[in-house]
Amino acid sequence: MPYDVPPDLAGMTLAEVAEAVAARKLPPVSQWNPENTGESGMRIAADGRWYHDGAPITRDAMVRAFSGLLRREEDGYWLVVPYQKLSIEVEDAPFVATDVRVHDEDGTRAITFRLNTDEFVTADADHPIVARGDAETPAIYATVRDGLEARLDRSTYAQLAEIAIAEGHDPLAVTSCGERFALLPEGEG
Repeated sequence: MPYDVPPDLAGMTLAEVAEAVAARKLPPVSQWNPENTGESGMRIAADGRWYHDGAPITRDAMVRAFSGLLRREEDGYWLVVPYQKLSIEVEDAPFVATDVRVHDEDGTRAITFRLNTDEFVTADADHPIVARGDAETPAIYATVRDGLEARLDRSTYAQLAEIAIAEGHDPLAVTSCGERFALLPEGEG
């Protein structure tokens, strides 16, 4: 089955984003609890690139497929199928947010991120934006699903900062789906 790349985030309405999210059928990895475990030999670098045995995985379709099998547990990250789970090294966050868009529709303000896997996530109570680090070197993350996060790349972080400045919150923050998210780590600003 060929992969259809989602349209550019800038041209999508909030309803179209919701439809794209619903269309992405992810396997129920949270329901699978295999006893057979091992090591995958895979690593997700801080910049979002995937590697197997030290070599980059260059096929985007493979990265998308593997990303749908990711699960985060107390002891680390795992690729999970019904009969086995394999550990995977994650240097920072398993996803990277590569674009952001503000939707102001029907009195609802929503901030949606596009990930390096062509998935979309809208910031809300279940998918908060989290600030870590310090005021000099903050790192902003969007919660994707089940404890998995996407770190905002530099461009997306800058776009989000512009959105926050336009909103005028002090300290710096953004609002999405009725929730307010600080862009400075706790205790800063």
